[in-house]
Amino acid sequence: MKLGYTILYVESVTDTIAFYEKAFGLERGMVADTGDYGELRTGETKLAFAANSIVNGLAGVPFEAASPAKAAPPLELGLVTNDVESMFDRAVTGGAVLVKRPEKKPWGQVVGYVRDNNGFVVEVCSPMAD
Repeated sequence: MKLGYTILYVESVTDTIAFYEKAFGLERGMVADTGDYGELRTGETKLAFAANSIVNGLAGVPFEAASPAKAAPPLELGLVTNDVESMFDRAVTGGAVLVKRPEKKPWGQVVGYVRDNNGFVVEVCSPMAD
């Protein structure tokens, strides 16, 4: 078993894909012709987005849409880079909302936090030492 992808439900898949390309420099994998599903290449595991309408169609699953105007959903994405400061600044310049500037943690990792265009928390961090 391995993690193949993570799907976040969003209002607009195409807007979210464009945001992640601009703010984080991620590469578009695919976007369905219908515009209700899309993926970004992030290494072996894909980051995917699906339209809120898809999860609304799952009977019996309570759902509250993410929004930058609401409290952040209980989920954090971690994007790893060797150049945290410049990638963090790129994210903020690209429209991400600054939560906490990067700082070095006691275990040696550099970590900063932003919120994306949907209100999800994104950690921009250096690799963990092995």
